[in-house]
Amino acid sequence: MTPIRYAIAPLHPEAHLFAVTVTVTTPDPAGQRFALPAWIPGSYMIRDFARNIVRIRADAGGRQVALTKLDKQSWQAEPVAATDGPLTLSYEVYAWDLSVRAAHLDTTHGFFNGSSVFLCVQGQEDQPCTVDIHAPAGEAYRDWRVATAMREAPGREGAKRYGFGRYQVADYDELVDHPVEMGTFQLASFRACGAQHDVVFTGRVPQLDIDRVCRDLKRICETQIRLFEPKTARAPFLDSNRRYVFMTMVTTDGYGGLEHRASTALMCARADLPVRGDSESSEGYRTFLGLCSHEYFHTWNVKRIKPAAFVPYRLAQEAYTPLLWLFEGFTSYYDDLVLVRSGCVTEEQYVEMLAKTWNGVLRGSGRTKQSVADSSFDAWTKYYRQDENAPNAIVSYYTKGSLVALALDLTIRDKTKGRRSLDDVMRALWRRYGRDFYAPGATQRGVTETEVYALFDEITGVRLGPLLRSLTAGTGELPLASLFKPFGVKAEAKKPSRTAALGIKTKTEDGWVRLTQVLDGGAAQEAGLSAGDLLVALDGLRVATGQLDKLLARYRVGDRIEVHAFRRDELQVLPLTLAREPAAQYKVSLESGRHAQRTHWLNR
Repeated sequence: MTPIRYAIAPLHPEAHLFAVTVTVTTPDPAGQRFALPAWIPGSYMIRDFARNIVRIRADAGGRQVALTKLDKQSWQAEPVAATDGPLTLSYEVYAWDLSVRAAHLDTTHGFFNGSSVFLCVQGQEDQPCTVDIHAPAGEAYRDWRVATAMREAPGREGAKRYGFGRYQVADYDELVDHPVEMGTFQLASFRACGAQHDVVFTGRVPQLDIDRVCRDLKRICETQIRLFEPKTARAPFLDSNRRYVFMTMVTTDGYGGLEHRASTALMCARADLPVRGDSESSEGYRTFLGLCSHEYFHTWNVKRIKPAAFVPYRLAQEAYTPLLWLFEGFTSYYDDLVLVRSGCVTEEQYVEMLAKTWNGVLRGSGRTKQSVADSSFDAWTKYYRQDENAPNAIVSYYTKGSLVALALDLTIRDKTKGRRSLDDVMRALWRRYGRDFYAPGATQRGVTETEVYALFDEITGVRLGPLLRSLTAGTGELPLASLFKPFGVKAEAKKPSRTAALGIKTKTEDGWVRLTQVLDGGAAQEAGLSAGDLLVALDGLRVATGQLDKLLARYRVGDRIEVHAFRRDELQVLPLTLAREPAAQYKVSLESGRHAQRTHWLNR
């Protein structure tokens, strides 16, 4: 079977242009069609990657072939006779999206996801592919290397590990599931349960303690591998890829991640990474480890255990599912749980992290209006397109989904006296839907909502269907305080603060404070302030950068003040009665003494 041949080269790093070709040996005799995805799996928003193609042409047999654009992301070549030889499309892609989702190229590095640069040969998606990754021309780039989880092709043209050259994949779906980083990155490796894991950092990170990162990631990865495969401790990517790659772009304040079947693309803030000689564990570093844990857990949960709507991926338009609370929310639950189970955080730190998530959900009134199932379904138009009213209108299937997982785990453990847990449900999902997903000849299928509900009852022996539907389809408050009690965890409602709050979120703008969000039930909304207003003064005192909280600390709940704010270019003078934070907040702590159920939950 002749593979489809791709090639990509940093054509002009200074102009942010990749040159790409795709060569088809046996094009459709009626005229071969090509299309670029409109979105990337794991990020549920239409991004229209084809808008970054700046020029494109087709050739066969030494002549140019007419190419017709069919819609915003598709082209059709005129019919090519078999005697004319293979059909080649050549095009340039503008790459200036410094994120984990698309492509970025400059004179310091290059990065791309296949979904943003590789046109799909329609009708031949199941064909094997090769990819020639070329180095940029010039002496300035002679030290560049390549990081990817793609397999190196055999033969003289095959790439060497971390090198430019030829790579190979089984089909188009795999092609767009292996991001590529190129440049002069820092690199280290470790083994977890016998499987190689590579750690790549791009960007300047003075005195990075990469050995510590590897030690901590090893514990996280081994904990997750043994969670899903307690008997064999076998990593899920060994059959096809043999290794896993963490690739991280380091910036001043970056944060984000995107999962792939044998790798993850990450962004983090420089200050969050550990420094050699400093053994302290900062909150920023714990956040980075939690991000790595989250994306690694996706290796099982969403890259192999998938919702039915994602099998196969339809990348030309939205793919709706009400189950992102399971695939993102449960992953968000386990990312921090794995940190405490692996010893990367203490039990005290873990319950503080739980409290932070819980209180964050409680601050938004959107939780009373939208269920996590609806939030999942509407991710394309609401969660990924948030506006100034988002906290008042939507709930996150990540954060509330993680609390749903917590509530279910504690319920199962309590009702079965520790004989069953959410771990057992995840392992059952893995065995039935994920373990053989990419096995040769296997029938690929995803899990439906009905099957998820039935599986909980079957695996736990507890009738959980009504509770599960209430938690995922309802908007009621989660009974976490009572669920914590059998586990030696205490949740106390914080006493109402005497300090006043406005119920707003802000950003700094040229030394002033601009309102970005106005929360339901807060003093600001009651007074008539709106998102976009420029806060000028409280009671005649200018509100300067960093001074708002200090000004508010001088007042008490119930005090009436006068607020000056600009809306557009018109000054508003509004009376405002100061109020408390509208949402209840909780302090979560560990009870003293040894608790067997808590030990089993947090140390298994």
